[in-house]
Amino acid sequence: MSSEPGHSQAEGNPTASGETPLLVDSHCHLDRLKLDQFDGDLNAVLELARSRGVSKFLCVGISLDNVENVVAIAGAHPDVVCSVGVHPLDVDSGLADVNRLIELAGKPGVVALGETGLDYYYSTETREIQQQSFTSHLQAAGRAGLPVIVHTRDARGDTIDLIREHGNPEHAGVLHCFTESWEMARAALDLNYYISLSGIVTFRNAEELRDVARRLPLDRLLVETDSPYLAPVPYRGKPNIPAYVREVAEFIAELRGIPYAQLAEITTENFYRLFPRAA
Repeated sequence: MSSEPGHSQAEGNPTASGETPLLVDSHCHLDRLKLDQFDGDLNAVLELARSRGVSKFLCVGISLDNVENVVAIAGAHPDVVCSVGVHPLDVDSGLADVNRLIELAGKPGVVALGETGLDYYYSTETREIQQQSFTSHLQAAGRAGLPVIVHTRDARGDTIDLIREHGNPEHAGVLHCFTESWEMARAALDLNYYISLSGIVTFRNAEELRDVARRLPLDRLLVETDSPYLAPVPYRGKPNIPAYVREVAEFIAELRGIPYAQLAEITTENFYRLFPRAA
């Protein structure tokens, strides 16, 4: 059923072939995974995912404090790439201006800036600082020729407005772990953005999100775990791991009425189109 354990399609742009279609976890926090059941061994977590057809992992940075961690993880595993940036809920820990972000973008293994964006659900006190940080990421990404990984919650209008004003449509980016409306998804698509779906799409109360998942153009769709958070059904409530991106992809394939192999191949192709440095 699966490829040989430990087999890695680390080089180039893999396509679905063999018994197990290749898949990408386009957003995970490998430096924050719960490793107790794996005896503290990150590679054991990755091996499990590889055995289920996951061929690439994007380890996402959230602050200036974990830049070196995500870069080191990418350097230690040939099928892992990373991003660097400041999450909107981490702006108090330190900001990076445009020049600093461009400098970070040049580190080995970095394929994107972020995760950045706006989160008014958990924090309205830092709204202006979040906007300043998001703007810097968008401008730096345009100058560095990199896509942007965007977190957005309860900030639909401002997120789209800032992308429209400061983003670079040629490189664009992705709204990750998308939970917003179809109207926002359509606005992002018009700006050349991709939409990434996580395990939330499998939750019982996520019918509005499932409607978005049915309507998204297949060539703009990515899948992710956002691990260690938001494990999909049937693992909801447990620590999430990259292997569970398979459940996300299988669920969306069934929702769309297409074979899993087709969904895996399309989302993998989409990943390499958006993040060409990952190839």
